Amino acid sequence: MLVVHATFPIDPDNRGEALDLIESLAEDSRQEDGVIDYRVATDIDDSNLFRFFEQYEDEAAFEAHAETDHFEEFERALPDLLAGEPEVTRFDVEDASPVEL
Repeated sequence: MLVVHATFPIDPDNRGEALDLIESLAEDSRQEDGVIDYRVATDIDDSNLFRFFEQYEDEAAFEAHAETDHFEEFERALPDLLAGEPEVTRFDVEDASPVEL
């Protein structure tokens, strides 16, 4: 499994446009083959910082995601929406299991 955690600091003046794009991106991404989960949340300390949590079955699914129209649309718009540098971290995971609380 491949897991991606990405953060995007969005310019407050562009938050509405960014939110529309992000909602559409997340919804469309969850429909892709090989996507286990695709979630976006705002940071509790900064509502203009969007955190992406993405899980893919494998590298092929991740690469296919990067080639979709909805991802490319988001990628094209992103430079005009940002208020800083995005951070993206990739995790290659061999095993995952629920944690009892």
